[in-house]
Order: sequence, then C-alpha cells, then structure tokens
Amino acid sequence: MLYSGLSGFGLAVSLCAAPAFAQEDAQVAGRSRDTDALLGEIVVTATKQAGGTNAQRAPVAISAFGEDQLRAMQIKDISQIAFKAPNVSMDDVGTTKGVANFSIRGLGVNSSIPSIDPAVGTFVDGIYQGINGGVVFDAFDLKSVEVLRGPQGVLFGRNVTGGAVLVNTTDPSDTLKYDFKASATSGLRGTGGSYTVSGVVRGPLVKDVLSAKLGVYYNKDDGWFERTVGARKEDFGESRTWLLRGGLKFTPSSDLSVLVKYEHGDSHGDGPAGQSHTNGDGVPGAWGNFSRDSFGFSIDEPGFYDSKWDQVSGEINLDVGPGTITNIAGYRRYKQEALSDIDSSPRDLFHANIDVKQHQFSDELRFNGDVTDDIELTTGFFYFTQKIYYNEHRRLLGGARHQYGGGYQDQETFGLFANVDFKLTDALTISPGLRWSHERKDDKIASLSANVNKPCDIIDGTCPYDFTGKVSKGSWSPRLGIQYEISPTVRSYANYARAYRAGGFNFRNTATDLANFGPGPFRDEKVDSWELGFKTEPFGRARFNVAAFYMKIADMQREVNLSDPVSGVVQVIKNTADARIMGIEADATIPLAEGVVLEGSAGYTDGKYTNVIFDLNGDGLVNGADKDLDIPRLAPFTANIGLSVERDLPAVGTTTLRVGYSHRDSSAYTDNNRGQLNAADRIDASLAFHVLDDRGTITIFGQNLTNDVQIGGDTQLPARLGPVPLGGTFSPLSKGRVFGVELRFSN
Repeated sequence: MLYSGLSGFGLAVSLCAAPAFAQEDAQVAGRSRDTDALLGEIVVTATKQAGGTNAQRAPVAISAFGEDQLRAMQIKDISQIAFKAPNVSMDDVGTTKGVANFSIRGLGVNSSIPSIDPAVGTFVDGIYQGINGGVVFDAFDLKSVEVLRGPQGVLFGRNVTGGAVLVNTTDPSDTLKYDFKASATSGLRGTGGSYTVSGVVRGPLVKDVLSAKLGVYYNKDDGWFERTVGARKEDFGESRTWLLRGGLKFTPSSDLSVLVKYEHGDSHGDGPAGQSHTNGDGVPGAWGNFSRDSFGFSIDEPGFYDSKWDQVSGEINLDVGPGTITNIAGYRRYKQEALSDIDSSPRDLFHANIDVKQHQFSDELRFNGDVTDDIELTTGFFYFTQKIYYNEHRRLLGGARHQYGGGYQDQETFGLFANVDFKLTDALTISPGLRWSHERKDDKIASLSANVNKPCDIIDGTCPYDFTGKVSKGSWSPRLGIQYEISPTVRSYANYARAYRAGGFNFRNTATDLANFGPGPFRDEKVDSWELGFKTEPFGRARFNVAAFYMKIADMQREVNLSDPVSGVVQVIKNTADARIMGIEADATIPLAEGVVLEGSAGYTDGKYTNVIFDLNGDGLVNGADKDLDIPRLAPFTANIGLSVERDLPAVGTTTLRVGYSHRDSSAYTDNNRGQLNAADRIDASLAFHVLDDRGTITIFGQNLTNDVQIGGDTQLPARLGPVPLGGTFSPLSKGRVFGVELRFSN
C-alpha cells in the first residue's frame, strides 16, 4: 500500500484534465506557456457532439491530454498516461511488443490471444481497433488522448465494458505549422541508448480549400536491458520503429469538410526480457532465479518481434441546418511475427512462435444536432467487420515435442444508437440513450494438443481444424443520464449504463479435456454501471472533479492462466464469475501562483466476487475459497501528483521545471492469485528551456527515477516440464530508469 503520507494530498490532485486539443495557441498574456497548457480549456470528442465538448461540462469521467500536455509531461508512449489518471492501467502485455493490455476500474484482460475482445476499447482517429496489436507505441504526432472511465456502450458499442481510449492524431492545418524533434536517452549503465528523430509539417495547398500534413518518425533503440548469458552480460532489447503519417483536408464550402488520414507503422526487434522469479507456489526457477524487484534475467533465446500495420481513415462532416452529419470510415491491416523464450531460462525448454494477420473495415454514420431549442439528438449506425488468422508453434524440451495450431475468425458487427439530451430547465438536463448491437463470429480452431509433432500452419492453410463454432448474438445497451448545474462553476451528474463484451472462442487451445477446457464458446460479459460525479472550477482556472461508481458484472470473461507439465502453460477462456466493483476517484488542477501549477489524481477501487462458477484456485472445488480471491488487474489504490514551475530567463526565454510522482498498488495477475503484478512507485522529472521566442525547446528529463521494476505479466510455470525441472515464472520486464535530452523546433 502507498505510504500513509500520500493519502493526505489525495484530493488535492489532478491531471484528469489538461486540454485535449484546443492548445495550438495556448499562450496567454502574463502566463507561461507550459503552465497555461495545464490550465486551459478542455475540449473532447467523447460525447460525439459536433465541434467537441468542454470536458468540464461533459457528464462522464474522463482524463484528457492534449499535444502540449503530452509534450510538457514528457509522455513518450500512451502507456505512460496510465500513471496520470485514476484507476487506470495501460500496460504493454510484454509477451510481444506493442500489444495493449489495458484495464480501467478493475476491468481488463491478461491476454495476447487475438480472439478475446478487450475490455477497454481503443479508437485511433475514430477507428475501433479490432485487436490490441500495434497500439502501445510512441506518442508521436498526437493531437489528444482521451481516457473514458467506465462502460461506454451507447456511443462506442460493445467491447468497452471497462472504458475507451481515444487516440487522435493531428489534422492538416490552414496555416503553416512544423514540429521537429530529436532525442537521445540512456539508462546510464553503458547500455540503453535510444535515439529518436521525428518531424511533422502541416499547411495549406490551396488557400481555404485544401490542406495537408506529412509526419515521419524513426527510433533506434540499442537495448536498455542486460541479459545474463553464462558468465557474461550482453545488451538486450534492441528495436527499430518507424512511422509515416499523412493527411489531406478538403473544405470546398463552409458546410462540408473531408479529412483523409493514412498511417504506416513498422517495428521490429528483440523478444521479451522474460524474468524468472519464485512463483506463487514457492517454486524458484530451476535454471536461474532472480528477485522480482530486480531487472535480472537469463534466457538462451533472444527471440524477436516484427510488426507492420497500415490504417487509412476518412471523415466527412456536412452541416445540414439543425446539425451535422458525420461519417467516419476506416480500413486497417496488421501483421506480426514473434518468437519468445517462455521458460525464461538459459535452457531450451519452452519457446513459442506466433504469427498474426488481421484486417478490418468499419464505418460509422451519425447525426448530431438540435431537434428543438431544448432537445439535442445524437444518433447513427455502425458497421464493423474483421478477419483474424492466428498461428502458434511451441517448441518444448529442446525440440523433443512440438505443438502446432491456432485459429481463424470471421467477425461482423452491426449497431444502431441514439442519445437524446432533454433540457428541462436552464440547470437540469436528462439524457436517455439506447444502442442495439448484433455480433456474429465464425471460428475455426486447430488445437495445439491435437497437432503434436505434426507440423502445420494456419496462415498457409495446412493445419487441420478439429473445432468449428459460431456465435450470433444481439443485445440492447441502455443509458440514462441526469445533469444538474448547481452554479455556473459547479455541475453534477448521475449516470446508469449497460455494456457488453462479446463472447467467442479461444485460438490458443492447448487443453486435452475439450469438454471442460476446450476452445469455447464463452458467453457475453455484461456490465451494469452507476456513477455519480461533480465537476467544478472553484478558483477561476482551477479544476476539481470527483466521481463515485458501482458496477455489477455478470458472466465475467477471464483468460484463466494455468501452469501445465505437458504444454508448459494452458490458457482457458471462460465465464468464471459474477462480481461487483465500486470505488471513488478525484482529480484537480490548481494554479498556486503565477507560473506554478499543482495537478494530480487519486482513485480507490474495491472489487469482490458475488458468485463463482469456475474453479479459480484449482483445488477441485467451487466454493467460498474461490469467492475470496482478488479480481485480477484490480489495483485498489492509484495516485499521482505533479508540480510545474515556469520562470523567465533574462535574454534567453523561459524555463519549466516539472516533477511528478505516481503510485499504483500491486494486483493479482492470474485468477488463482499465484501470479502478481508489482506495485508501482515512480518519479519523473524534466527541465525545459524555451528559447528563440518559444520556437525552440531544450529538455533534459529523467523517467522512472526510482528505477521501479514493472512486469507485463506473471505467468506461472510448472515445477517440471515433462521430466525436466523448471519452476519460476515468465515475467516480461519493462524499462527502468531512463535519462534523456530532447531538442525541439516548432512554431
């Protein structure tokens, strides 16, 4: 648990809300640029209202960060945002780089299996990401990131039972804008050099009619970690990533705009830095065992990952008198190959290759506008389709045993939604909403347990399918909201919402008992949520927000992660339990003096199973012992606090000093609670010098100065794999302490 002293400032904290994308001209006379960015107006897209909504007036719990906030806080990838928002975890799963493993208010999954839908939906430029691959990469060319806490079933559909993360890249501009950056970082251990260059240029092609943007990003990471290989150590964690982003905006009239964006990503490098430490059964790694509070690890297979993706999106906005018609369509394809040393040891015992191919198309057509002076309507239609191919090859016991398998999925989703704001008085608004969704999944599975020493490949079409299944399900997601303006600076809201996470099948079937642990199907997960919140600006530009919530989860979907002496690890996707989760969260942004801003947040979450239908602890019984277990990925307490101080430097410019502290409690990783995720306590600091009339910035920064050890997972390994001792864990490490310098030139 966090030091008791931290709780004393819990409610005097913040950051849920720095301005999302109204910051292009953030400087205000008499105020410094960075601190003004933290205090400026917050405009978000989460309500899907034309032109966006001031976050302080949006009746939803939301943490929003704009381009200037991401820069000022030295956010390098979106997973770091989790330490700036209450009750939020946005980790990389660690098994293969770039795969999101997000959790909000205790709802999340521990999976890299692409056939299980995320509990937290990720949307890039309005496009829902059908799988979590290629999501957790660097924060480049971002206009805003919005984190919606709690179910968002009406406006964002199924598979957002925990919440939604909205990532918006910058738009083309009607005036010339440029942003060039170069940075170098190191762990100061003689290893860990990472070098990044990027540039974005935006401007008009035809005045007031056609504008464009082009952005390029490249990162070369020499590897932060040191791998123990016999008696020597060698650098580990090398990677190369480059991104290309382009965009065109066509505005033929004041009533019509067309925006097209394109992104190509390519990232490749070493496999995971898998640590083995004493597992939850008290069994240490037989061939190398390290402290879970260290960065030590020893693996014989460095592995690799190679990810490529492309996304193209188009957004059309047409003003039609009483409102705006918007259509957002997008296509995405993603491919990843990876090899990981799962036994986390210097022995060739359990290595796994995976191949993922996915492509998707989606389209949302909606209308937002005033039906009458007192009624605002948001309504529309959503369509989504994707195909996923997943291939896995396990090499066990030095090649004495091989397992092959995976699966194919054809998915299609339809949705109709409507939300109405009835303004009953100047102060009181009631907002009912409803969404109907229908989802179909057709799956074919080749069980790994059925293809022992029988080479085959799903993507090549050579694996025999031993299971086929189909789910086809419709659902209704209602919502009712009430907003009341207590005063011009104090607003309250209360919401009820329901959301579903779609059922499906398990691509990674390694169980031989197909009746009890086979590939499925597993059922929809249903979440009913109640939330009460207050938002206020008590001292002019200060902000303070608080929200309390209560959720009932039925048919909770879990990937039950079990050690196995034959396959190494068996992962079973089941509806395991019903549960309730409740909590409270607060955030604040407070100007203490001219050029001095304090901001932070705090959140507390309590979760408990109310009914268990699966043997979670593995004792052969379903009873009270299972109900007493902790819900995985539910960290009871999170908090952060940050202080920014900006001062003038005569004849030079201004300087900004920022220091931030973040905490997250430890949480269970596996359903039997034998696997655990470390608590997080980290300090970040930066010193920025703004020169050349604010066009140039030199920033010296340090991240995770406490050298806090974080792991993406804590998979429990069996005491013996066949006849060979193993034990320990597969726990992919994240980077520790990093120091760096960044040069930026922009207008």
